[in-house]
Amino acid sequence: MSATTTDFLIVDDDQTLAGMLERVLQRRGFSTISASNATQALQLASSIDFARAIVDLKLGSDSGLQLTRELKLRQPELAIVMLTGYSSISTAVEAVKLGAVNYLCKPADADEILAAFGEQKQQSAIEPTYTPLSIDRLEWEHIQKILQENDGNISATARALGMHRRTLQRKLHKRPVKQ
Repeated sequence: MSATTTDFLIVDDDQTLAGMLERVLQRRGFSTISASNATQALQLASSIDFARAIVDLKLGSDSGLQLTRELKLRQPELAIVMLTGYSSISTAVEAVKLGAVNYLCKPADADEILAAFGEQKQQSAIEPTYTPLSIDRLEWEHIQKILQENDGNISATARALGMHRRTLQRKLHKRPVKQ
């Protein structure tokens, strides 16, 4: 590994988002390097030490969860925040189990990302409010959990849920419902 450390590795297949994140973080004084897929990210991690990584959950055909595991094997001290446009409790739990320090839904701005790494501005403690999940959101979360338990196999998931495979496919093609 090199003697110098780069502040951020940004891994996202959306070049526009990755470029925007790079510019915003660089304006704040951080050094950044981006990769558009898992292979590029792992090659960079083999030659450069990173303090933090921002990893997208879905990287085209690659999995951000698998990449998180591999990055932590190469650089155990690396702090990783997972970003996703398709959040679910099961993937959030899995990301944290694999070593991510936090899990954010897109769109997330630089302040939210830095706060996820624990670099937030000192603010007075705000009491979090509890909002129960809607029935639709609970259904989405349950489907995601069962899908993950079946390693992404839609037919096996449909059987486990007792629903027709096409019905499950229609539900999976919809964006996650709001909480």
